[in-house]
Amino acid sequence: MRISELAEQAGVSTRTLRYYEARGLLNAPRAANGYRVYDDADLELVRQIRTLQESGFGLEETRPFVECLRAGHPRGDSCPDSLDVYRRKLAEIDALMERLRAVRAEVSERLLRSATEPKCHLGGSP
Repeated sequence: MRISELAEQAGVSTRTLRYYEARGLLNAPRAANGYRVYDDADLELVRQIRTLQESGFGLEETRPFVECLRAGHPRGDSCPDSLDVYRRKLAEIDALMERLRAVRAEVSERLLRSATEPKCHLGGSP
């Protein structure tokens, strides 16, 4: 399939596909006329990248999943390097969640403290 067909089926732009190619995530052999030629395996690669990015993974974090698919595995997350990326992402998410819990507790404490203090009236006398 040509780049426009791949883009349509994967739900991305041709510019995105060219960017993936420039980053070494997508390899497209060229036909005699110079057009890029893609197959169903390429479609699966792009879908894997998009799914991961939609879940908050950076483009470079998708590389082990792409390499796993290229190695012939049926799923991009069935290789040890992919599992390591999942572990790191979970640790990152856990740290973010802990930080958010701490910020929430601080805001909650400030709200409670402010609710019991005398009220401020703007623009004049109380």
